[in-house]
Amino acid sequence: MAVTDLSAEASSITPSAVPRPRVAVVGSGFMGRVHAEAARRAGAEIVGAVGSSAERAAAAAEAVGAAQGYSELRAMLTDAAPDVVHVCTPNAVHAEAAEAALAAGAHVICEKPLATSAEDAARLAAAAAEHGRVATVPFVYRFHPMAREMRARVAAGEPGAVSVVHGGYLQDWLSRPEDDNWRVDSAVGGLSRAFADIGSHWCDFLEFVLGERILALSAQSATVRERRGAATVSTEDLVTLHLRTARGVLGTGVICQVAAGRKNRLHLEVSGTDASLGFDQEMPEQLWVGRRDGSTLLVRDPETLSPAASRYSRLPAGHAQGYQDCFDSFIADTYAAVRGEPIADGLPTFADGLRAARLTEAVLTSAAAGGQWTEVPE
Repeated sequence: MAVTDLSAEASSITPSAVPRPRVAVVGSGFMGRVHAEAARRAGAEIVGAVGSSAERAAAAAEAVGAAQGYSELRAMLTDAAPDVVHVCTPNAVHAEAAEAALAAGAHVICEKPLATSAEDAARLAAAAAEHGRVATVPFVYRFHPMAREMRARVAAGEPGAVSVVHGGYLQDWLSRPEDDNWRVDSAVGGLSRAFADIGSHWCDFLEFVLGERILALSAQSATVRERRGAATVSTEDLVTLHLRTARGVLGTGVICQVAAGRKNRLHLEVSGTDASLGFDQEMPEQLWVGRRDGSTLLVRDPETLSPAASRYSRLPAGHAQGYQDCFDSFIADTYAAVRGEPIADGLPTFADGLRAARLTEAVLTSAAAGGQWTEVPE
């Protein structure tokens, strides 16, 4: 992963005065509603939604604010003819839905994981390139202004020699025995749960901020709740990682969905010989900067941040930004690319979705071998 000149980010994320993109949303759960809200804020017209039956199609249209609901994806693609399709279904359906949308000539925004296997993810990345379509994956934590500030400072060499990277992604929504979700079922969510769902976010964030790839990793996994309801659980509740980057930087990460009290804590610290930088997604308005002679909390202020961070500061200082703002910025950058504008720095594409799928398979391979060091294919 090349380190780019972040000060070159000059294009606005405000939608330009061109015809509104016609978009469709496939899947009407929490993520479908988040996508739809970001689409509306970016000026899109939501022309269709897809449900598995006529009744569910109508409910999906109501949930995302679509003009019409459809019980079949291909009927929607033919009848509504959307410019962009948002795929927000359970994981096992991602590849089929994204492939159909690309074949119909639509641009695609597909939830992660892009596919439940690296083979399927590679096929989707190739299909997007073959059809010449914009195809993105919402690794939206890249769009926090203070994450961009952290990245810019790392690229400028502020930490000095990076000694170690460490952090993790902690949640508690599956900590109780009665907690259940379709993601727990490997037939629907895929062979990996915790890592594919949130560990992929953390690794993408690490590589994005650090500006280099994870070359190899050693992983351990565990299932704390082996039964949920009447079902036996085959997917992991947590993963611990040791990693080594292409330039030899070592790191550790803890990925867990059963950590009581942690709602959505993606955190990363880059420790260096001159300075250390720390970001916590649960406190996204701040960046911790540590030095030998004292530490400070840098607060988001578009007047004082780098151009890379200021570009995504949608509100003045003191007016808190959060997750939906990140999603809005990601969708706006995607739609700008759909309109033919230059692709914004850091826009996550299907290539990044493929990268996450390869990381996931490396984690599963290493964990199955008792933590054996495993290289991550390029």
